[in-house]
Amino acid sequence: MTDAAYRESEATPGKPPGVAVERLVEVVALLRRHCPWTAALDHATLLQYLVEETYELYEVVDDVARTDEPEDELLEDLRGELGDVLFQVVLHAQLRAEAGSFGLAEVAEGLTAKLVRRNPHVFSPEGTLRSAGPASVDEIVATWQAVKERETPARTSPFDGIPHHLPALAFAAKTLQRAGEERGGEAPPNDDEAEVGRQLLALTRRALGAGVDPERALRRATLDYQRHAAGGPEATA
Repeated sequence: MTDAAYRESEATPGKPPGVAVERLVEVVALLRRHCPWTAALDHATLLQYLVEETYELYEVVDDVARTDEPEDELLEDLRGELGDVLFQVVLHAQLRAEAGSFGLAEVAEGLTAKLVRRNPHVFSPEGTLRSAGPASVDEIVATWQAVKERETPARTSPFDGIPHHLPALAFAAKTLQRAGEERGGEAPPNDDEAEVGRQLLALTRRALGAGVDPERALRRATLDYQRHAAGGPEATA
């Protein structure tokens, strides 16, 4: 199947994004030149907004996921929060464009190239659609990880690249996933999301009752786990 045939048969609903995205980039550039507040922004000052907008998007996505038939109002909230996160991406790219390094086009090109490179079961090295069917999920994950490792040969630990500024629970979960323990551990196999949530809440209550900051405790335990798994000394701070 050719790319053109694929686009014709599998086209997603909605307007073509090209004109809308170009207008968005133009508006952001104009704001940078004519709005004193926007003009004063830099990468550092934008970080707080990126975190806030990401959490707001997370909340709405979760609301949609838990609703069998989301109402129009909820979907409108989702569209708005997606836009707010996109605004952050465009702003950061605009800052780099003004500095003469790259712009949103280069960001999109880099992402596209990475997606093609890491999904050889879908794309040929030239980026055209393969005619063969998809591989198994396990093969897809293994290939993705192998390509990623070739792209970052300087990383010698499976934990390299995990952001330390993640919330402690997300940091711990990502660490265990990288260690291959996402399906292991001592949890009973019949524990569902609600039960695990209650257990986590109870453990948080226990930590607070003992005068322990649960966020810091879990973060330190996760760092100790990473060091132990990598053969290094455990954390003491």
